[in-house]
This record gives sequence, C-alpha cells and structure tokens, in this order.
Amino acid sequence: MNFSKEDLRGKSLVRRVWIAVPGAGIFVWLSLTVLGCCFPAPAQQPPTVPAVQGSPSRAPETKAPTGGQPPGQQLPGSISGIVTDPNGGIVAGARVRLTREDQSPMQEVISGADGLFYFDNVAPGPFYLTIIAADFNTQTVSGILRSGEVSIFPRIVLGVSSVATQVQVTLSRPELAEYQFQDETRQRVLGFIPNFYVTYPHNALPLTTKRKFELAWRSTLDPVTFGLTGVIAGVQQAQNNFSGYGQGAQGYAKRYGAAYADIVAGTFIGSAILPSLLKQDPRYFYKGSGSRGSRFLYAIEHSVICKGDNGRWQANYSNILGNLAAGGISNLYYPAQSRNGMRLAFENTLINIGATAAVNVIEEFFISRPPLNLPDHPPAKP
Repeated sequence: MNFSKEDLRGKSLVRRVWIAVPGAGIFVWLSLTVLGCCFPAPAQQPPTVPAVQGSPSRAPETKAPTGGQPPGQQLPGSISGIVTDPNGGIVAGARVRLTREDQSPMQEVISGADGLFYFDNVAPGPFYLTIIAADFNTQTVSGILRSGEVSIFPRIVLGVSSVATQVQVTLSRPELAEYQFQDETRQRVLGFIPNFYVTYPHNALPLTTKRKFELAWRSTLDPVTFGLTGVIAGVQQAQNNFSGYGQGAQGYAKRYGAAYADIVAGTFIGSAILPSLLKQDPRYFYKGSGSRGSRFLYAIEHSVICKGDNGRWQANYSNILGNLAAGGISNLYYPAQSRNGMRLAFENTLINIGATAAVNVIEEFFISRPPLNLPDHPPAKP
C-alpha cells in the first residue's frame, strides 16, 4: 500500500500500525481495555483555592436552594431588651417572664448587671413580657414574634412604686419606755399648760424611779407652776386666808412661799418618793372609750386607785399618804393660829383628792388626745 507524505507527517505511529495491520490494531485495543480494567485512573483533585493573607481559610459558603422555605414551616426567633428606671438608670435583677397565649410553659430570666435580658429559640406568635422588680411597679408589654425574627426592646421603663411601705421598728422595752416618757414631757394643754402626768397608750410601760423624780422636778419647776402659785397666793391674800401672814408684799410673799411649798411637797412625796417605794404609777391612764357614764366613773375612781408597776390596779396609797404627809409638813410653816394638827392635814388631803378627780374628768372629756408617734403596745419580753 502506498502512503502519501501528508499521511506520514500528520498521523501517529499507532494509527499507521492500525491502518497497516488491522489485526495488530485489534490486539492493541484489547490490551489497552484489559489494562484499563486492572488499573483504574487516579481520581481528579479539586482545584485549590488560595488562602487570603491575614484571615483563616474556610470552605466556600453554601447558598440555600432557591425557591424559599417549604410552605408552613415556622422558624424560631429571639426576644431581648433592657430594663431601666424612669431616669434611664439600669435595673439589674429584674424578673422577666415570657408567657404565650397557647398555654405553653412560662419562661423566666433575670436581667443582668447591664439590665439586659434574652430569650432564645422562641416559637413565633403573640407573646407577653411581665417585668417584676423590687420598689418598682410591675410592667407588662406584648408583641408578635414572626418566623425567624429577632425582636429587641431597646428600653422597657419601670415606674417607681407609689405604694407606701410600712416599716415596723422593734424597740427594746427600755427604748420604748424612753420614747413614751419623752412624748409625755412634751404634752401641754393649749400649748403651754404642762400635762405630764397623763398617758394615752393603754399599755404604757411603767416609769422607773429616775423618771418619776424627773417628772416631779419638771412639774414643780415649770413656769406655769410658778404663775399658778402666784394666783393662789393672791386669792388667799384677797380673802385674808392665813391672816397671821399679814398683808402687803411681805404677807403675799409668805403666802406664795407656803403655797409653793405645798405643791412641791405634795408632788415629790405623792408622785415620786412613795410611788418609787410602793411600786405605783403616778400617772392617769386615759380611757377614751365606752359610754360617758363609764368614763366619768373611771375618772372619779382613779383619784383613789392607780396602776401598779406590775400592771395591776390597786389603791392609790401614794396619792392618799402623800397628801397627808404634805398636810402634816405644812404645819411647820403655816401661822400658829392656822395650825390645827391633823385636821388641816386631812382637810388638805380631801381637797387634793377632790381636785384630782376633777382634773381626771377634764382630762377624759375636755382635753383632746395628742397624736402619738409610738405604738400603743410594748414589744414582747425576750
């Protein structure tokens, strides 16, 4: 077979062998097929993506298939926010509750130090947030979370609670007794007449010996006492009582001294010395309740009875014996013709008891009770 120059230049040796020797071509083809079955071709490597300097290498992002999410599928979302006060201050430690209309379980978180709260993996739909914090009004907000939505509340403001907080202060018995005593020493009728020997709490604690003497001292040295003594001395001089004192300035001074001595002796003996020895309370305990008749009898009888330091009612030996003692002492400085021994003492005692009853009635019905800053009941004994 003759070959042209183009065939010799443009065709490979295998093709020439294939054409020249048909049997040899068939043999070569079979040999290559068998070798291909025994030795599979190496797998092709994917093209290498060069890394960008300064950032780690990562796999290429995979895009979601086109066409959107399947119909009816709902993706969870999140709810977050910041709790503040009306001035913009952070409210940490607030309890934030998430509730749903579908009766799903309630969720609760606590706002952090930055006032931030966060709920993750929340199913879409209507929701309610209830925020509770000490000293603030409870706040409730609502919203609707859509599929896959990130819901953010930039600021949830809690109003300051307007509910008054009642604080109960527990005082020891000595502290409560001291406060009650200080209240009594500030009691004055019409703003200037001392009213120290009246107590309005029904269960007022008893006075100590020191306080009994302090009340007597305050009462006898009060300016009103000096003024009242002057009025008594003036009336006595006008009526020429105790004529042995005479008239004029000297007679008035003697009557003034005798009247003031009666007040001092009666107050200290009947309201300090004997009450301390006999453990009795020299004060009048205001009743303030019940019928008028019961209150009137209560005021009258309390001129001869009193409450003991043990809280029990008993005969007022301190007042009765104190008046007798003061009457006896008055015999030392009254004019000789006015001294009639124990008769004067008994007369003064009866007068003073009647005066005490009259004062008690006035206290019970005509003097308004002042506002109290302390509890009526003392704390329980430890």
